Amino acid sequence: MLSILIPVYNYNVLPLVSELVKQCNSCGINFEVLCLDDASNLYEEENQKINQFINCSFIVLPKNIGRSAIRNLLAEKANYENLLFLDADTIPVQENFISNYIQEINQEEKIVYGGILYENIKPEKGKVLRWIYGRKREALQVSDRIQNPYLSFLTLNFLIKKSIFSKVRFNENIPNLRHEDTLFSFELKQEQIKVIHIENPVFHLGIESSTIFLKKSEEAVLGLKNLVDSSLISKDYVKLSHYFQMIKNYHISSIISFSFKIFKPLLVKQLVSKKPSLLLFDIYRLGYYSSLN
Repeated sequence: MLSILIPVYNYNVLPLVSELVKQCNSCGINFEVLCLDDASNLYEEENQKINQFINCSFIVLPKNIGRSAIRNLLAEKANYENLLFLDADTIPVQENFISNYIQEINQEEKIVYGGILYENIKPEKGKVLRWIYGRKREALQVSDRIQNPYLSFLTLNFLIKKSIFSKVRFNENIPNLRHEDTLFSFELKQEQIKVIHIENPVFHLGIESSTIFLKKSEEAVLGLKNLVDSSLISKDYVKLSHYFQMIKNYHISSIISFSFKIFKPLLVKQLVSKKPSLLLFDIYRLGYYSSLN
């Protein structure tokens, strides 16, 4: 009935699998939990214990294949029609997490996204930027998500049928620079496959430092630029590329780029502080996008 698919990279996924197995057994359903480790070098001893659970497997790939390819491979290995994708650094918020998804299984052509939450306890100073961004930009209520159902969809907690996944897969030809989920949602929209939003969240536990998050954000900006330049998504699909197009039309992108290079150290200092500004974070990304052009 249900294949739970978890891509793993340098994370202890045993607590997540234990919770999922408990909930699936409580529901009395046929299920499997497949975990593929993308050639990481941490937590293998702990994660190998997953193989002791019935209907569960943990396999380490011989080489790193990237975020898109590992999700596609998980879908190929799945034995059931209903696929539940979860990121390794998540944990269900509710004890009826699995049963909530089971209630959504029918013949309708759709994807079901359960949402994401961040814990209320503020992390240490060095991780505040990621925590604030997640709480303000990702942890949205259903009423907010349905205003923009495709861009509000994140790939860390969603249910999809294998037949739909065969139509819209993760693109393995793009650089491994993030935004593979943006392209995935854009293609869902092009195929007119509905994204249904429900209140069935997971906690996102893997909060990286502000410095690492800034670096990943730069990678994401570069990934977005590649998608736009390759005409894989519309330049108006994402706010960042839309705003860049606006300043480009006004012929001020070179000014923005020059200003970014001058003020980047000051922006970084503010963003890694204990009170980072999301407005300055947006300015940082727009400036970095401009500098790439």
